[in-house]
Amino acid sequence: MEKIQHSHVQVRGLKLHVAQSGTGPKVVLFLHGFPEIWYSWRHQMIAVANAGFRAIAFDFRGYGLSDHPPEPEKASFKDLVDDVVALLDLLGINKVFLVGKDFGAVPAFMVAVIHPERVLGVITLGIPFLIPGPVGIQFDLLPKGFYILRWAEPGRAEADFGRFDVKTVVRNIYILFCRSELQVAGENEEIMDLVDPSTPLPPWFTEEDLEVYATLYQNSGFRTALQVPYRCSQLDYGITNPKVTAPSLLIMGEKDYFMKFPGMEEYMKKGIVKQFMPNLDITFMPEGNHFVQEQLPEQVNELIITFLNKD
Repeated sequence: MEKIQHSHVQVRGLKLHVAQSGTGPKVVLFLHGFPEIWYSWRHQMIAVANAGFRAIAFDFRGYGLSDHPPEPEKASFKDLVDDVVALLDLLGINKVFLVGKDFGAVPAFMVAVIHPERVLGVITLGIPFLIPGPVGIQFDLLPKGFYILRWAEPGRAEADFGRFDVKTVVRNIYILFCRSELQVAGENEEIMDLVDPSTPLPPWFTEEDLEVYATLYQNSGFRTALQVPYRCSQLDYGITNPKVTAPSLLIMGEKDYFMKFPGMEEYMKKGIVKQFMPNLDITFMPEGNHFVQEQLPEQVNELIITFLNKD
C-alpha cells in the first residue's frame, strides 16, 4: 500500500479522509459500500494507477477517518452526492470516472443523473441502477427479518452490534455477506446471531485486512453508517425520469446475494435496467460474491481498466 497517499481535506464543513494513487490526467473516483471503507479499493487503486490513471477513494462522512456530520441521524444520500461534487471542485477535477460498490453505487448513479457534465463513465459492482424514490428497492417485498429491514429500525442494530467488539461485528458481516442467500433472522434472533463464531474468514480476506477495517470502524463507530444507507433508503430525492447516458459497466457476481432480491435477476438479465442506462454493459462473474473486487481482484481490475481505456 506504499503507493497510496493519504490526506484530510475540508469538504462542506467536514474533514474527509482521502486516499490517492497515480498522477494520470484521467481520474477514477471510488465510492465504498458497507461495511467497507477506502481500503476496500486497495487492489483497484494500485492497478488503475499503474495503468496511467489517477485513483482516488475517500471515506464517506461518518465513516473511517472522516468526520461525522453534526447530526448523523439527518444524513442522506444527497449529502454524499454533494460531497462528491465538492471534493471534485476542491481537487480541481472537472470530469471523473465513478466506481461504486454496494450502496456506494447509489451516489454514483445520482451524480451521473444530477451532474452528467461531471461524469466520464460509471462502473458499479453488486448493484444495478437504483435511485431511492423512482427506481428503488421494493422494501415491501423483502422477507421479514431481513438485515436491511432490521437495521433500518432505530436502535436495533446498535443493540445487536453492541454485544460484540467492532472487529467481531465487521468479521460477522463479511462472512454473512459472502453468502449467496439472503440474510434473514428469525423472530427471536438478531442478524449477528446468524454467524457461527467458529466460521473462518473467506480465504481472500486476511486477519490483517480485518484488523484494518476494525481499526477504521473503531474510530468512526456505526452511527452514521447505519443512517446512510439503511435509514435513508426510502427517502425520495425528487429525481424524476432518471437516466444515465454516460458509458457504464455493471460487474455482478452470480453468487452475490443481491441476485436474490425480489425482481433483481430479471431486472438485470432481461435488460430492463437499460431503460435507465442505455449505454450499459453487464458482466456476470460466475464465482463472484458480494465482495467481488476483493475476492477476484485481478479479474475485476482487468474489467475496470478495459472499460477505462475504451472510454
